[in-house]
Amino acid sequence: MRILLVANYEPDGQESMFRYAAWLERILIARGHQAVVTAPRAFFSRLARGPGLKKYSGYLDKFLIFPARLRRLARSNDLVHVLDHSNSMYLRTVRRKPNLITCHDVLAIRAAQGEFAQAPTGWTGRLLQRWILSGLRGARHVLCVSGKTSDDLKVLTGDVFKDGAGLRVIYNALNWGYRPGAALSGSLASRLGLLTGERYFLHVGGNQWYKNRAGVLRIFARLAETDGFSGAKLILAGKPLTGELRNAMRAERLGDRVIEAVDATNEELQALYGNALALLFPSLEEGFGWPILEAQACGCPVVTTNRPPMTEVAGEAAIFIDPEDLQTAVTAIASGLKGREQLRVAGFKNLERFCEESIADQYCAFYKAILGQI
Repeated sequence: MRILLVANYEPDGQESMFRYAAWLERILIARGHQAVVTAPRAFFSRLARGPGLKKYSGYLDKFLIFPARLRRLARSNDLVHVLDHSNSMYLRTVRRKPNLITCHDVLAIRAAQGEFAQAPTGWTGRLLQRWILSGLRGARHVLCVSGKTSDDLKVLTGDVFKDGAGLRVIYNALNWGYRPGAALSGSLASRLGLLTGERYFLHVGGNQWYKNRAGVLRIFARLAETDGFSGAKLILAGKPLTGELRNAMRAERLGDRVIEAVDATNEELQALYGNALALLFPSLEEGFGWPILEAQACGCPVVTTNRPPMTEVAGEAAIFIDPEDLQTAVTAIASGLKGREQLRVAGFKNLERFCEESIADQYCAFYKAILGQI
């Protein structure tokens, strides 16, 4: 098969989407297929000054210039796979070719419809999300990364995928080779200000509202008041804290108990996962939840929210909590971590469901079904 993979615009900085494109290209080539990755190139945005102008200039790069190049590239391939639902408008450009799109989540669409009070959307954002939803409604084939995303998409698209035709759930695989046993290097510990043997909880994620970093701070503050974790610290791996989150940290009187690991590398994350007391991942919403699998791959106990898709991804290998019931959550964490070794073993077992080989086979089978080969 000759497959054109349509990736995301690099200036948007969506690291997880870049990894997804690279992973899919690699596994397809390994199976003897021809896979080519294409993406909009920065042109107008390179000429713009200021974040506002760069944003709108980027729209010109993505929606004015790129479609013509995409149409030309599609002609020489058997199948076009648009790798992110936010680019659903490209499906119209390649409608003459067999195609599909991956839907990672529909949180922005739901927010634009006013579902989340904590995520107000401006009028331009609402227009963009309507355009994205329109593209998804017209999709012939959609690959969803979780049952939760699939269910949400069915609600938003009405009768389009009511009977499940054209819609398939295929889980994400790990997109980097996380393994247990990585030591916390002296240079990393020194940079973070961690003393030898100092214990810590870990959170991996950005500042998006649904990542619930404020909730992470509140949960950690209650844990730090208990005898079992009174000396522990909290490492927040990801983007720098916002001013609002820094205020929340001060309100909880956490002082130097919170450490920021900004833009940690995969190698650094592997070491942080492998030496943490637990991953605190109390997200309010997710499309999938990659950090759950990353932590389990490193032998790190997982604490996460008792709602899908977190329950779907973590299986029976996590401590599940209600992130809005702090006292019950703290009690569940303290009790659950007494079975640390059982969680570790269960996590490795759970990872078998996300085996790269099996998931790659599912992708190839879906492609062949679209092309009428099976």
